[in-house]
Amino acid sequence: MSRPESLSPLFRSLHSIKGVGDKLAALLTRYFGAPEGQEAMALDILMHMPSGVVDRRRQVGIAEAYLNQIVTLKLHIDRHQPPPRGRPQVPHRVFAHDETGDVSLVYFGSQGGWVEKLLPLGEERFVSGQIGFFNGEKQITHPDYVVEPDKFATLPLVEPVYPLTQGLSSKALAKLVRQVIESLPDIPEWIDGGTMAERKWPSFAEAMRAVHLPENPDEAQLWSPARMRLAYDEYFAGQLTLQLIRSTMVAARGIARTFTGEVTQRVTVALPFSLTEGQQLAVDEIRADLASPDRMSRLLQGDVGAGKTVVALMAMAAMAESGAQSAMMAPTELLAAQHFKTLKPLCDAAGLGCELLTGKMPAAERRAKLAGIASGETTIVVGTHALFQSGVEFHDLGLTVVDEQHRFGVHQRLALSDKGKHTDLLVMTATPIPRTLVLTHFGDMAVSILREKPRGRQPIDTAVISIGEYARVVSRLQARLAEGAQAFWVCPLVEESEHLEVVAAEDRFAQLREVFGDQVALVHGRMSAAAKQEVMQRFAADELKLLVATTVIEVGVDVPNASIMIIEHAERFGLAQLHQLRGRVGRGSQRSACLLLYKDPLSETAKARLETIKSTEDGFEIAERDLELRGQGDVLGTRQSGMPGYRLAVPDVHRHLLDYAHDEAKGLLLRNPGLTGDDGEAARTALYLFRKDLAIPLIRAG
Repeated sequence: MSRPESLSPLFRSLHSIKGVGDKLAALLTRYFGAPEGQEAMALDILMHMPSGVVDRRRQVGIAEAYLNQIVTLKLHIDRHQPPPRGRPQVPHRVFAHDETGDVSLVYFGSQGGWVEKLLPLGEERFVSGQIGFFNGEKQITHPDYVVEPDKFATLPLVEPVYPLTQGLSSKALAKLVRQVIESLPDIPEWIDGGTMAERKWPSFAEAMRAVHLPENPDEAQLWSPARMRLAYDEYFAGQLTLQLIRSTMVAARGIARTFTGEVTQRVTVALPFSLTEGQQLAVDEIRADLASPDRMSRLLQGDVGAGKTVVALMAMAAMAESGAQSAMMAPTELLAAQHFKTLKPLCDAAGLGCELLTGKMPAAERRAKLAGIASGETTIVVGTHALFQSGVEFHDLGLTVVDEQHRFGVHQRLALSDKGKHTDLLVMTATPIPRTLVLTHFGDMAVSILREKPRGRQPIDTAVISIGEYARVVSRLQARLAEGAQAFWVCPLVEESEHLEVVAAEDRFAQLREVFGDQVALVHGRMSAAAKQEVMQRFAADELKLLVATTVIEVGVDVPNASIMIIEHAERFGLAQLHQLRGRVGRGSQRSACLLLYKDPLSETAKARLETIKSTEDGFEIAERDLELRGQGDVLGTRQSGMPGYRLAVPDVHRHLLDYAHDEAKGLLLRNPGLTGDDGEAARTALYLFRKDLAIPLIRAG
């Protein structure tokens, strides 16, 4: 399906727009973040939303123009006072009046006589800018606009303000926007008439005109009908893409698995605890997916310590009953080893062949393990993304479990399942994700949520303490470690930075070693995997009492005896990170504590973050608060990883529209899976407009 011809004016090169040469085209291409090797297009200019508006409608006499107001004055030009020769730092002043009073117009760096040409003596001009005062007299420094009376219509009385980059002026961008708006094509409507009338929404073209060329400031506000409509459109295109991906995965038929119940029964008997209600429900949902002829694509969300690994094991045990293998992929070798350590004894007890495969194994050992995977003797394989490199051949891979890979985009999710012909996919995350972001990033997946913690988990006492109390904290820590406790001490940097006054892990380790001697060790991301592993094993075996670390311990480290977490410079960590770090304790039988050490002065956001962590252990509540404080891209780490950010929608304001968009996209594909007819053509147009072209080949023939 090719792009509709009607959209061509928006997909034309920037060079075809009057006033755009090579230099400006290259600047805009960089600024708009066009894909590598491609130039930005007219569409990118259209989708660049204003961040605010300047209201120049206040047309008053000088006497009624007050300090800091933006006004538009009709002035008579009386006198020029250029700077004395050789003193360029002195401004050029232009004295003017109207019937109510006097004002001066001030220009710095005004050589070349252009000010005299702009404001000729004895003539009238409309001047717009912000009123200031100097020596008790009103003035406007560098007016924004100066126009002749017969060209007053060219002065924008309501002017959008755009985010800019060095080398791009507001006026140059506004000129380009006007040209693109003038060439807006007639676009088919993808929102039904009833919804449009109910919400009082304009058409796509009318909405774009209202935002870029507003007649009053309200039209361009985030909550205006125009911005609401455009935000909905962007959400709709994203949700339609995810639904198409989901329908494609489901269309690639899976295998309807049958279960004997024997292996899962043996695993259940081997577990040292019984499953929580949430875990059992998740297991039931997964088994129902596996028994269905459709491929499973499910997200398992569980707060820190909610027991996702056990749910995954039950799924892998069920897969083994159907005669197929499972692969569990972790983001780091440290976490893969940890999962293996948890799973291996349970698998042994249940008679399941379970192996760990990492990139750093001796060649002979690796060959033996690869042979076991290829023959089917190994039922469950645990490893990093190396599991999906060439050279790893599975006998019959039925289930892929991906842990802590919420940064994976939809492309990677599709690619992951290609190792097995009909592979089911379970993605796990310990980062509780607000519903908004689940829909945005995982709308192609079914979702299971583990809300309660396993029985026996201890509450964690959280305190916020100034770093000025360091001596008292160390003294209390000495007493607790003497009683047999173990503790983490987390710092934000590995080594001292000249730019940040942050105590580095290496420096703090040196200071704590003076107090605790050989009981303390250091672990950080720059160490080799083997060195990290050795330190972690000694800590887990209780040979070490205190572990100084960077955030390398954030995910998946399980030391039940560790009951104290000290986070230094807690104000520098995000809410999700603080929550993950705190979750490293509270895993054993004794009551646990988390100390958040901060350095003054604290910003309002940092105060709000620390207060949130102190007041709740509910990861989902924390995630919602994190979304409010930081914005969606940061919460998921998506700004760095190429997952969808928004250009038109602002989640804080438009979040409620996502549910509508999700339901509408889902309903449309149920009614019209081939996107045929008028409503199908309109929906395809939306996909092209919002650069979701990747979804077009996924549209199934009706």
